[in-house]
Amino acid sequence: MRTTPRPRRTRGIRRALTGALLAGLTLLTTASPAVADDPSASASPAGDEAGPTEAGTTFRTATALKQGQSGIAQASAGDYLYWVFPADAGQRPTVRATVKLPESAARRGTSAWQVDVYDGLRRRQACMYGHQTRKAAADAATVELSCVLRPVRSWSEPWANDPLPGSYYIRLTVVDLPAADLGLPVGVQVRTSIKEVGGSQDGDGTLSEPLVPGVSVASTNETGETGETGETGETGETGEADDGGASAAPRTVAAGEPEDGWASGWWTDRWLWTVGGGLLAALAAVFGYSLTRGRGRPSHVPPGV
Repeated sequence: MRTTPRPRRTRGIRRALTGALLAGLTLLTTASPAVADDPSASASPAGDEAGPTEAGTTFRTATALKQGQSGIAQASAGDYLYWVFPADAGQRPTVRATVKLPESAARRGTSAWQVDVYDGLRRRQACMYGHQTRKAAADAATVELSCVLRPVRSWSEPWANDPLPGSYYIRLTVVDLPAADLGLPVGVQVRTSIKEVGGSQDGDGTLSEPLVPGVSVASTNETGETGETGETGETGETGEADDGGASAAPRTVAAGEPEDGWASGWWTDRWLWTVGGGLLAALAAVFGYSLTRGRGRPSHVPPGV
């Protein structure tokens, strides 16, 4: 019985499909940084401009920081200090604070300091990890605090407490202090950094406006219509109670926006994964068909048999 050797054309097609499949897999596993959250990757560098030298005492008077910028302030133990910075979808903010304590001879005992972060609706955001609250011994010179927030999502359900694009408020204060130490001078430095995590945290929607105080008022002044603050904007009245029911008069946006503007919402690197996955599926289908279609009619068998 004579056997027919496999055509070289078929073997060439299989090799080409195999190479394309491996190349596609390599591209998807190495091109996008969204899947692997490398902790060694550097965050955004500090801004070139000098940071602010004061801090606000309420949410409405919070001192604005740019992304990657640091600020300093001189205050008294017991004061509430506020800063605000912008964070966009696909970013993971990190806040660090250093408190320079008074001379140990002037202090009467240990103290505990805490840094909290609130979003544009003044909802307290939980830290993924870090030292949000720390105690300082009576002879300590400084105390270091940090808070790594969850990645900011482009959209969330109204009942959820997920971080959303907009302003983020930093509040630093002492939570445990001997009464005799109240009012002692302290020096504070806060630093913000942003890590890009890509589209791995994206949702299936976007906010009509970022959660920045005053953005709907500004939108109303420009268009003559009531601005929207997105799906979760209905709960925005919870933050107004913190300031004793202040009026909703037009005010300037304190936090500004990222240097490259707010994300448009339609583009995400998940599109690359979707298109890449479709191409790989098509290549796998063609490759599977080439393996199972057979060799056709043997050359020694006459047609019609």
